[in-house]
This record gives sequence, structure tokens and C-alpha cells, in this order.
Amino acid sequence: MSQHARDEGIEVDQPDTPHLDFRGTTPYEDYVRADVLTHLQQPLSDDPGEMVFLVTTQVMELWFTVIVHEWETAAAALRDDDVPGAMAALKRSVRELEALDASWRPLSQLTPAQFNSYRGSLGEGSGFQSAMYRRMEFLLGEKSASMLVPHRGAPRAHAELEKALHEPSLYDEVLRLLARRGHPVPDSVLRRDVSRRYEPDTAVEAVWAALYAGDESDELARLGEVLTDVAELVWRWRNDHLVAARRAMGAKAGTGGSAGVAWLEKRTRRNVFPELWTARSYV
Repeated sequence: MSQHARDEGIEVDQPDTPHLDFRGTTPYEDYVRADVLTHLQQPLSDDPGEMVFLVTTQVMELWFTVIVHEWETAAAALRDDDVPGAMAALKRSVRELEALDASWRPLSQLTPAQFNSYRGSLGEGSGFQSAMYRRMEFLLGEKSASMLVPHRGAPRAHAELEKALHEPSLYDEVLRLLARRGHPVPDSVLRRDVSRRYEPDTAVEAVWAALYAGDESDELARLGEVLTDVAELVWRWRNDHLVAARRAMGAKAGTGGSAGVAWLEKRTRRNVFPELWTARSYV
């Protein structure tokens, strides 16, 4: 009510309830598609714990999707020499990675008996078959053409993965930016086959060591720290996955023919953006 209306004692009708009557579905439903999301769950056992496992896994897939979006946004910004734009997307992904890692909490206390009560429902299903997670890994430089094989029966997912396989990773775009800014990144790194897994390079390590030994407020040094935040949270997610699996199934083979905990242990030993970690020993 305006001051004039209060002074004159004029009553102004103000709705005390939101608009409830819509011709079709609500605008919220039209935008969020909540009805679709909340009816995607189709448990295959009678165990109540399976619903938690299923929803948590689907939530992870949604976080994979938004993180891929952020990293692709960052890679495009780096190609355009837009470091602030890239850092904004990477910083958003840091918060999203924190939320992704928190997704393990509902599953982190599973006992072997609880997991076994619905494990059979997974059949040959396994997390390593996630196409969106594989796109995350490809953006991190963890490329492998063989990981396209499980998706041959899904044309859209296969095409998206094949495209991602042959595109520069997020880290490739970072190193190309460093080279354009005058840092001595070797041609062997800049012209490498980007469809193959990135391997550490001592010359790249020296570039990061020099950046870190210089002005900490330098734009590229700050970019390195945001990338390190991302790398640390990826490692935490992998490690928490390992702990949850170890607690639920010990050293048994995983679903889908994977080695289970042994495979996860191998993943946790591999650093993302490796030279950002090793360079610190020379600063």
C-alpha cells in the first residue's frame, strides 16, 4: 500500500494467496518437468533401500550433466582468450562438484547385507557405463576410445562421446592458452593426438612452476588455482566412491564385469591436471 493510500485511509486489495488456477499444467511443471523426474524411478526389487540407491544415482547423473556444461563453457571461453569467463564457469563447477560428492552420503553407510539385498537388480549395470560421466572424464583429459564401445546401441550418446573424444580437453585448452600468452609449452604437447589420454610433461610442469613462483595475482596463476580446486574435488569424489564401494562390497568384483574396488583404487591414484600438483615441489 502506498503512503498516499495509507494517509487517505484507502483500502487496497492485496492477494494473500498465489495464483492457483491454470488452464494446463503449472508454469513450474512446464519449466522444471518435475513430474517426469519424479516418475523415472522403477525399482526392480522389494527392498526399500533400492529407491535411495536409484534416486541418488539419478541425481549424480544430473550433476554430471551440469558439470559437463560448465567445463564445456570454460573450454569455449579459453579458446576465445576469455579467462574471466572460464574462471566463472570453473568456480560454479566447484560448488557443483561439492554437491556431487555429497551425493555419496546416503550410500556411504551401506552394509554388505543392505547392498546385497538389491544388488542383483543392477544386473550387468555399472557406473562406468555412464555416458555423461565418461564425457566428464574426457573433458579432464582421461580419453579412451574403448570407452565408446558400451554406447554403440545408443546413437545419440555414442555420437556425443565420439565428438568429445576427438575434441581438445579442458586442460588442452588451458595449455594452448598458456602458449598463446608466451609460455614455453612444447609443440609435442600442443600438437598431440587429443583423442588419447593426456600424459604429464616436464616442460609443462616447468611452466606452472614459473607461474607459481611469480606474481600470485597473475590471471594465469589464479586460473591454475581454480583448476586445482576442480582437480581436488574430482579426486575427493573418486575417493569417496572407493570408500562407499569398499564398505558395501569389500574386494568383490564389481557389477558389469569391472574389477570393483581394485579399479576404483587405481583411479584415485591418478591426478587430474597432473603438472599443477608436481610443479609445487619446485616453487
